[in-house]
Amino acid sequence: MKFTFTDKKVTLPRSVHEYAEKKVGKLDRYFPAEAEATVVFSVEKGRNNAEVTVRDRGTIYRVRESTSDMFATIDAAVADIERQLRKNKARLEKRLRKDAFVRTAEETSFAPDEPEEEYQIIRSKRFAMKPMSPEEAVLQMNLLGHTFFAFRNEEESEAFAVVYKRDDGGYGLIQDGD
Repeated sequence: MKFTFTDKKVTLPRSVHEYAEKKVGKLDRYFPAEAEATVVFSVEKGRNNAEVTVRDRGTIYRVRESTSDMFATIDAAVADIERQLRKNKARLEKRLRKDAFVRTAEETSFAPDEPEEEYQIIRSKRFAMKPMSPEEAVLQMNLLGHTFFAFRNEEESEAFAVVYKRDDGGYGLIQDGD
């Protein structure tokens, strides 16, 4: 696994990066050697934040954690990615290494962050939408921790579509009506 570390508005000692590389490196058992891990560290209002993103052959796994201790934040982020992988084990087995789920990791649960109530656009993104099935889009949405995901539906002549998480726990699909 290849690592990239970014410190935003904070200067961390090398030991924190080494610890993160050791802990995130344990995810190697799930991914092939060409996977890339990006860890972004920041400190805001006395909270140590870490965002861990692992990219593997077009699939993105991302978690954000925040605690009062940077080492605990790293541990929590790695545990969250492992939880995502175990939760989606059946769907991900084709994409991950064959022996990825031989060993079981210790289960840890953390309280999710509270969503913001403001409806203000503060960031805009552009990205290439790859053709995929609605099931793949739901999987990608869950791996990113988003409530919706835009994609090109390969089952409908690559028409623009959006999957979203419904309040009742199910998923919805919005498609171009042409």
